[in-house]
Amino acid sequence: MSLKMSGTASTGSKSVSHSVSTAHIAAKGSKSHVQYAKWGGGISCVPFARQASGIELKGNAANWWDEADGIYARGSTPELGSVLNFRANSSMRLGHVAVVSAVINSREIEIDHANWAGPGAGNGGISRNMSVIDVSPDNDWTAVRVGLGHTGQYGSIYPTYGFIYDHKDTGNTEPTFAASVIPAPVLNAPPRDLRPISQRTAVETQVSQNIDFSLADPADAPFRNIR
Repeated sequence: MSLKMSGTASTGSKSVSHSVSTAHIAAKGSKSHVQYAKWGGGISCVPFARQASGIELKGNAANWWDEADGIYARGSTPELGSVLNFRANSSMRLGHVAVVSAVINSREIEIDHANWAGPGAGNGGISRNMSVIDVSPDNDWTAVRVGLGHTGQYGSIYPTYGFIYDHKDTGNTEPTFAASVIPAPVLNAPPRDLRPISQRTAVETQVSQNIDFSLADPADAPFRNIR
């Protein structure tokens, strides 16, 4: 049975609060020109994630992981209210950020995010409580698939950095799930595998080569240069 957690996020017995100094963020600055991409109007993923999580990072989503260094803790364990940071890839050059709204188990979370195409998300709209499955071989949340609405089907494989937490970076490695790693669930065939070939296993590379991408579900976050 899956456990769905909601409410105030915590680290140990101490509640996580939105108390990281924005002065440190301003001092760090942004490494690149910012493009808050919106598809068809609405809100983009960055300002939505910033408001929903309290994590006051600036810049394109693909830069958040590096921008968080020395400011916010990062790790491979999903935590309520943390931000799942997607890497840039050929489909979304600016990356993507989403806020964890529920932790189901070590392989599944639910997210709230903006500007992601698919069922339940209008153009530049907000999608809530969307299922995300970790399909990485080591259960370290470096490769995920996002639910196509609430249909029970999942989209392409997206490379991710991990999670950014709304508490200070103390220099310590964030713990991973204490329980044994569970196998990735069996899902529908992915429309695309957007990870670099170097990040795939030999079996995954072979499977990707055998997929007929012309049959990809058009609702799966379509090809766009910016998000």
